Formats: sequence, C-alpha cells, structure tokens
Amino acid sequence: MDTLMTIIKERRSVRNFTDQPVPAEYLQTIMEAVRWTPSWANTQCWEIVVVKDLNVKDKIHEAVPGSNPGAKAILKAPVLLALCAKRGASGYYKDLVTTKFGDWFMFDLGLAAQSICLTAHALGLGTVILGLYEHDKVNAVLHLPENMDNVCLIPLGFPERVPGAPKRKTPEEFVHDDRF
Repeated sequence: MDTLMTIIKERRSVRNFTDQPVPAEYLQTIMEAVRWTPSWANTQCWEIVVVKDLNVKDKIHEAVPGSNPGAKAILKAPVLLALCAKRGASGYYKDLVTTKFGDWFMFDLGLAAQSICLTAHALGLGTVILGLYEHDKVNAVLHLPENMDNVCLIPLGFPERVPGAPKRKTPEEFVHDDRF
C-alpha cells in the first residue's frame, strides 16, 4: 500500500517535457493499465488515439486556447493521448439510460485517465489532463465516428521539471459522517 500511496501523492500535472521518446514498452504498460480499469457494466467505452505525428499535434493545438496552461505541452510532449468515448454504452441498459446523470462515459474515462496518469508516473513519465479546448475540432482532426467523442487530451513524456505539490484539503474538510 505504501507504494500506491506514494505514487498517488507524488504524481503532478507536468506541462514541460524533454524531447526524449517514450519507449514502446512504456506505452504498452500504460495501455495494459487502461485495459484493467473498471467501467460501468464492463462496457470499456474508451478508445485511445496515440498521436505522435507533429502535423496532427499542430492541428489539435489549434483547437486549444492560448489561455490553457497546458496548450504548449501538446507540441512539446513526444506523445499525445486522445481519450475518446463511445456514447450511449456506459450507463445504459437495453439502449435506455439508467442513471439520473445520463451517459456514464465521463466517469469511465476519468477512471481511465487516472490509470494512465498514475501508471505513467510510476514509469517516470509526466502527464497533464487537458479538457479546455474545442472538442468538436479535435473530433474532426482525429476522424472520430459520429458515436464517439474526444473527452480529454493527455500529453505524455519525460518531465523537464516536476512542479511542487499544491495545497490539499484535509479529510476533515471534505468527509461527512452519516449526513452532510
């Protein structure tokens, strides 16, 4: 348990990367972690596009506002992971939505993103999860089918530098016993 807690506590959002390539076996390990990530009724509604082509990264970068602090990481990181979700699968039973919150893909993709980031950190890689951009433009760049949406982008590579830990709430500040 100490190793897992250390990985969780030490993982940071990295936005500056070296140009050192990510070894293929590291990518395979990360994808294996996603493979074993839990999902609603085991729907595994995720698809991941691994982007290394600079022209594709340039087009994706154009969909990200300059105000996004992770925008430059798209171009700097040797690998960009585009996490995509099949709509209408997670949270559905017999084609009917089963929860108050509708399609459950955001939850499942959040779990997959966490698996990616923690596994990458354990391998000595850095990541940052990006969500502020024009998703429909990225969908078009990636040639996604109509029933798929790009949910987030994760630049991935060896960190140039790792930021310090941000202030965190204590459990006493967010845990409630029996009632809010």
